[in-house]
Amino acid sequence: MKNYISKNILVVVLVLNLNAFAQEGNVSKSNVQTYTPSKLLNKGQWDIKFFNGLYTETKGTSKGVKADKLRENYFTSTLDIFTGVSDNNRLNVGLLLEYRSNTINGKSATSVFSLGNDVNSRKGLSSFAPAIKWQPIESVGNFSIQSAFHIPINNEESDGNGVYLDQTAYMFQNRFFYDYTLPSGKWQLFTELATEYNFGSEESFANDTFVLAPGVFMSYFPTDKSTVLGFVQHSQRFGDFTQDYTALGFGGKYQLNSTLNIEALYSKFVRGSDTGLGQSFNIGLRALF
Repeated sequence: MKNYISKNILVVVLVLNLNAFAQEGNVSKSNVQTYTPSKLLNKGQWDIKFFNGLYTETKGTSKGVKADKLRENYFTSTLDIFTGVSDNNRLNVGLLLEYRSNTINGKSATSVFSLGNDVNSRKGLSSFAPAIKWQPIESVGNFSIQSAFHIPINNEESDGNGVYLDQTAYMFQNRFFYDYTLPSGKWQLFTELATEYNFGSEESFANDTFVLAPGVFMSYFPTDKSTVLGFVQHSQRFGDFTQDYTALGFGGKYQLNSTLNIEALYSKFVRGSDTGLGQSFNIGLRALF
């Protein structure tokens, strides 16, 4: 009888220990670690991202010549809304909205926040895009494709004073996402390849051009709710108008609570052809629920 009781106690202890170990091993990762751009949403889940970028430049290149120029500033505010719609969690649908505020002729970088419309300033909602995000290979959950059709709202790229707002050409864009987390769980490699086809407006500088833009990001997770990262991005435009640039940057993300994440990024355009050479400051807020 004593041996029988001892054996049962041993079984109970083992079960409890295994259960505790299983629970410990199944602790869910934070949104910062889990929901990279490669990750799709579950059915009924929502992802809303409000992202703001300020690009400012005082140099430019044209026909191989690099020169100083009066400061130009371009502020872009985007709202990306996605939701999961498929039972197998391999399809998301969304809407992208873009608002811009730009200034020229040496105005300060912060002048874009005045949201002016004058001889040196221009603002307005510039485009919207219906979008889908899908997982093409069921067994590879960390590879996805986002396709969007960007429809311009403004009728003129530059006004009578030469203030540029946004392109008037339509754009069909595909973004290929892939990420890989190293076995330690502390490092994560994320890669992106964006392709764009611009068409439909003879007045647009971007008309009948194709863009190929790869990017590589390396993230380190000092805690389960935060990450620091470094990245390199390149953009190459082909067609009626050619242009290219390369940018280097760094940043970080932090999970404020179970729903909200905040991120900040900085990048510097280190080289380019027929383009401006400046720097960008970016901050975003993301809600997942």
